[in-house]
Amino acid sequence: MSTDRHPNHVAIVGAGIVGLSTAWFLQERGVRVTVVDRKGVAGDSSWGNAGWLAPALTLPLPEPAVLRYGLRAMLKPSSPVYVPLTADAHLIRFLVGFARHCTTSRWESAMRVYAEVNRMSLGAYDELADGGVWEQTHLADPFLAAFTSHSDREILVNEFAHLEAAGGEVEYDRLDGDEIRSFEPSLGDNVVSGLRLRNQRFVDPPRFVHSLADAVRSRGGEIVPGFDVSAIDDSEHGGVRLMSRTADFVTADAVVVSSGARLNALTRPFGVRALVQAGRGYSFSVQPRQMPKNPVYFPIQRLACTPLHDRFRVAGMMEFRSPEAPLDPRRIQAMVDTGKSVLTGIDWEARREEWVGSRPCTTDGLPLIGATRSPRVHVAGGHGMWGVALGPLTGRITAQSVTGGPVPSVVRHFDPLR
Repeated sequence: MSTDRHPNHVAIVGAGIVGLSTAWFLQERGVRVTVVDRKGVAGDSSWGNAGWLAPALTLPLPEPAVLRYGLRAMLKPSSPVYVPLTADAHLIRFLVGFARHCTTSRWESAMRVYAEVNRMSLGAYDELADGGVWEQTHLADPFLAAFTSHSDREILVNEFAHLEAAGGEVEYDRLDGDEIRSFEPSLGDNVVSGLRLRNQRFVDPPRFVHSLADAVRSRGGEIVPGFDVSAIDDSEHGGVRLMSRTADFVTADAVVVSSGARLNALTRPFGVRALVQAGRGYSFSVQPRQMPKNPVYFPIQRLACTPLHDRFRVAGMMEFRSPEAPLDPRRIQAMVDTGKSVLTGIDWEARREEWVGSRPCTTDGLPLIGATRSPRVHVAGGHGMWGVALGPLTGRITAQSVTGGPVPSVVRHFDPLR
């Protein structure tokens, strides 16, 4: 076994974009890696999301608008933000903590943190591309935000003003209804205004995560599907042992827990008290009569649409619920009803790839990145809606931290023990 600060072999729990990015960047630093996952590569939220690498829209989830939206609206299954009535103590504690962070001052404070990481996020993707990851990112030009009223557009413009005041960068042009339809003919007549965002990108999430897994394997990394970690023992002769529910085990010098919405169970014994709750998102694919070339966002409806090679993915919803709950068809129908009101030329009944996945949300909207109370047990997770946008950057930072290298000062905000 090696020293705590310079492990030779690191086990990673989770084969999503965060875990695999961590594995890849650890390999860059000469570390052997074993990645385990209860399902397999891209088995949860890394598969069905919108795939946006959009710094202009990567913002803290707890925001004042959530409270203004109203509890009554959140109890409706058709609502973009849905909280079912529950006696789940974990969820209630999370919602109380989340609401406490939905203030203007805390949102602006978190916005400054996001502005800093957003400046670094795309560079980490470029490193992966330069290192041989075969699936590439795509420049979204134009990246369109569409609205059914001019006043709704100003809500997002106001958010951009706050982002710029916090040190972020965003370039956009205002468009009227005819202008935005000239860029995207699939937009319906109800769309009367829009924004054209510049310098944003997108990626096909399943293809990208599988290409990242291929890169990790090609450099000698092991990826073990069907390994559901039940516990982590950090007293294994100076290293760690991962036990599975089927009595299998993996030993290593250190472990990085990137298990998404299920992170709490494994990390609580090591001092991590920050609550991670599943903020479930839904998506499905359709085949438009004319395939859009770039993403389209409907901010008020919280609908995110992305062309992914041969299909058009429609994603949305935020559902605070158990990650084990089945797909709720009412949520899919709500997205279809919304889509019909703002898009044309789509056979909504021919949809496929209906999906629900659990995005790992924290009460303050900031991820958990760094060492726990044990120097051999590290955390990389809690990104909410932004796991794809920030996954490679998180992997790079985590690899630096695990191997004792310098990390950006912004990491102090992501302390798992906060």
